[in-house]
Amino acid sequence: MDNFISDISGQQFPSEQRILGASIRQPIFKLIKKEYPSFSKDKYIAASELTRFKETYISEFLKDESGQLSQLDQQVINSFKENKVISASLDGDNKESVSVGDRVADKVAEFGGSWTFIISFILFLIVWIAANIFWLNNKGFDPYPFILLNLILSCVAALQAPVIMMSQNRQEDKDRERARNDYMVNLKAELEIRELHEKIDHLIIRKEQELVEVQRDQVEKLSFLLKKMEKIEEAFKNK
Repeated sequence: MDNFISDISGQQFPSEQRILGASIRQPIFKLIKKEYPSFSKDKYIAASELTRFKETYISEFLKDESGQLSQLDQQVINSFKENKVISASLDGDNKESVSVGDRVADKVAEFGGSWTFIISFILFLIVWIAANIFWLNNKGFDPYPFILLNLILSCVAALQAPVIMMSQNRQEDKDRERARNDYMVNLKAELEIRELHEKIDHLIIRKEQELVEVQRDQVEKLSFLLKKMEKIEEAFKNK
C-alpha cells in the first residue's frame, strides 16, 4: 500500500487519506493555516487530521452570540463526530416515565374530544329529561328546571377543564421535544451535506490530478516514439 507524508505532522498515512490543500474549503483552510502557517494549497494533509479541524470549524460555526455552544448543538456535534443517527421519531416514548395521572388525562381528553362522547352525552341528557318529565310526570328525582342535572353538568365541566389542560400541557411538551429533535436532525443534515460537498470537491480535484498525470505520461510516450521514428528515418536516409 502506497503511503504519503503529511505536510503538517510529518507522519505517514495511506495514500487514500491524502487531501490536497486546494480541495479544502476556505474557512477550514484558514484554521489549518492559523495553526500551521507553512501549509499551502499545493501541500497535503491526511483525512484523519482534517477531521479535527472540521470539528473546530463546526463548533465555531454553531456558537451563538454569547460565544457558547447550546446543549442541542453539542449533541449534534457529538452525533456527527461519532457517526450516530439522531432519531426523528418520538412516538416510542418510554411509558414507564409517564405517570398514571398523565395517562388518565390523555384518555379523558381523547374521549372528551370525540364524537362518541358528544353523542353519548346528548343521549344521556335526552334520557334524563324524558325520564323526569314524561315517565315520572315531572315529579321524579330531578323535576324541571333540572337543578340536579345542572349541578352534574357543572361538576363535569369543572373537572373536565383542568384534565384537558393537563393533556394539552403534555402535548405541548411533546411538540417542543419534536421541534428540538427536528432542529438537531436538520442541523446534522446540513453539516453532512457540507462534508459531502467537500468530499465531492476532493474527488474531482484528485481525478483531475490523475488525468493530468495520465496525459503527461502519454505526452512523454509520444515524444519518445517521435524521437525513435526520427532516428529510424535518419537511419533509412543514411542507407
